[in-house]
Amino acid sequence: MKSSQLFEGEKLKLTSIRETDISHILKWYENADFLNLFTAEAAFPKQASEIKKWIDSTDSNEYRFAVRLIDSDQIIGVIEIDGILWNHRTAWLSMAIGDKQNWSKGFGTEMLTLALRYAFSELNLYRLQLTVFSYNERAITLYEKLGFKKEGVYREFLERHDMFLYGLLKDEHNLEQYN
Repeated sequence: MKSSQLFEGEKLKLTSIRETDISHILKWYENADFLNLFTAEAAFPKQASEIKKWIDSTDSNEYRFAVRLIDSDQIIGVIEIDGILWNHRTAWLSMAIGDKQNWSKGFGTEMLTLALRYAFSELNLYRLQLTVFSYNERAITLYEKLGFKKEGVYREFLERHDMFLYGLLKDEHNLEQYN
C-alpha cells in the first residue's frame, strides 16, 4: 500500500479534526435528524467546549478523523475508532455525515472504506464492531455491503426501536483492494 493512499480516497480524505471545524460540528448537533441517527442520548445541542475536549483527547485507544472533500477541504463528517483493546485487537467504530445534503452520495461507503483500511492495515486490528438503530436503513445497507455481520439485537433499546450490533473480522474483509 502506498502511504499516500492511507488517508485518501477518490473524493474524500481523513484528516485531524481542527478547531476551525468546531462551528460545523456544533451545527450538526443542532439538527435533530442528525442526532437521532448518531446518538441514543436525548437530542440536545453541544457546547463548543465539549467538542473541543473531544477533539483534544489524547487517549491512545482512540483515533478520530475529520472526513473532508478532497477538492475543497470542507469537513462533511467524522469517523472514530475507539475502545481499542490492543491485546485482543478489537475496537468500536462510529461514523457520521453531518449535513443532509451530503447523505446518499456514496460518501459513507468511501469514508468507511478508508477507516477499515486504516484499522486493519495500519493499526493491525482484527475485529471492528458498531451499533446502529433499526430505523437507520441507509447505514445498515452500507455496513452489510462492506461485509459487516449482524451479531445481536438490543431489543427496544430506543423506546420501540431495536439497536443492532454488527461486527467485521479482518479475515472477512477484502484487504487486497488496498494494494
